[in-house]
Amino acid sequence: MKCDTIWREARLATMTGPGVGEIEQGMIACRDGRIVYAGPAAEAPDLAPVSVVDCEGCWVTPGLIDPHTHLVHAGDRAAE
Repeated sequence: MKCDTIWREARLATMTGPGVGEIEQGMIACRDGRIVYAGPAAEAPDLAPVSVVDCEGCWVTPGLIDPHTHLVHAGDRAAE
């Protein structure tokens, strides 16, 4: 499968399964700005990435977007 980027050697928190869905030695693959695979590297499909990022064991939460704000900013922050 062709993809733009893979992130490897990551600790994934998928939020599925027990706990936070922790996956050691995880991998994420993206194509055209969308995640096409997130899971154990050993179970990944055959990938042909343009670039590879070594996460060096860092935690990654694939697909998690943090849209929160703080009341102290009082108002619309859409332009930030």
